[in-house]
This record gives sequence, structure tokens and C-alpha cells, in this order.
Amino acid sequence: MENYFLDNELLDQNTPIVFTDGSSVYNKLKQKYITHKKGLFIYGPSGVGKTYYIKHQQKNNWIDGDVLWAACNAFPKGDWWNLSGEEIDTIERRADVITEQAKKLGFWIIGASSVNIVPDAIVIPDFDTHFKYIKYREEHNYDGGIKSDDIEKIKRNRKYFSRFKENGVPIFTSVDEAVLYLQNLQEKNDH
Repeated sequence: MENYFLDNELLDQNTPIVFTDGSSVYNKLKQKYITHKKGLFIYGPSGVGKTYYIKHQQKNNWIDGDVLWAACNAFPKGDWWNLSGEEIDTIERRADVITEQAKKLGFWIIGASSVNIVPDAIVIPDFDTHFKYIKYREEHNYDGGIKSDDIEKIKRNRKYFSRFKENGVPIFTSVDEAVLYLQNLQEKNDH
């Protein structure tokens, strides 16, 4: 599955998303991704297998948060994840607005950006597995995000992403586990 929305052909780069409802973008995304009765959000740090899962899913139930946020101009072009903490927070607050709206529209999102949106599930593999995934991606198909040379940053990110556990959000060791849990929960709630 290709990420053809990453180059953001859906919305002119000069359109400030806060001044539009984004319906034209969401309608185009609905042509590619399945929407559901209830939107969901799986949250996980860089290198846990989010994009891998999206690319290998059988049906387009889940959208890569990076695709969604870039399509709506929440993410700037370039390596924004290497900016200052304050700039990253600003960018991720924009992503929160998009995530909230997309969930209301029934999208199921897997991504790594949230300041205040409480996710439905978190994915954090054990450290050795996580490090192995980061290293593999770096050597084979690097598409951005954290690199293996900054172990302290990896540890800080893992702790930061775990913060929603205090809100009762379950933490899983793989995207597959989180997806299965949420899909089973949705099926139970639908009946």
C-alpha cells in the first residue's frame, strides 16, 4: 500500500486548516480508507511498526496518522521531529485537532502524535524489540523518525508515550495486539 497522501496533493500548502472544516480532504480519504461507527486512535512512538502494519493490512481499515496529518497540513514538510520541543508541541497540537475530527468521522488512526488526545491503545514493545525495529527501518527503508544512535531519546520517548496509562489506556507490545483488542471491543459494542 503506497502512502500517496504524504506528498499532500489534497490541500494547498497555504490553506490554514484552522479556517476550514477539511471536508474536501476527509471526503478524499474516505475514498481510500474505510470509516466506522466509532473512530479509534492507536498511539505509539517512532519505530514500533505502525507504518509496517498499515502497509500490510488486508483492508484499509487503518490510516497512518502521518498520512492524515500531512494531508491536512498539520505537519510541515521536512524533519520537523528534530525541531525544538516547543515547535514539536505546536505541530502535535495541530495534529490533535485533526485526530479528534477524524475520529468523529469514524476513521481508525495509528500514529505517533498527540499532546492531549487520549488514545484508545498504546503500543510499546520491550526495549530490545523496539531498538531492533528502529535499527532495521534505519538500514532498510528509513522514512523519518527516531534513529538508533540516540538511546536516551528512545528511552524518553517510550516514557512520554506511556503517560496515557494513567488515564487507563491499555499498553500493548505490538500493533497487531492493539488492533485485535480494539476490533474485538468494537465488535462487542456493536452487538
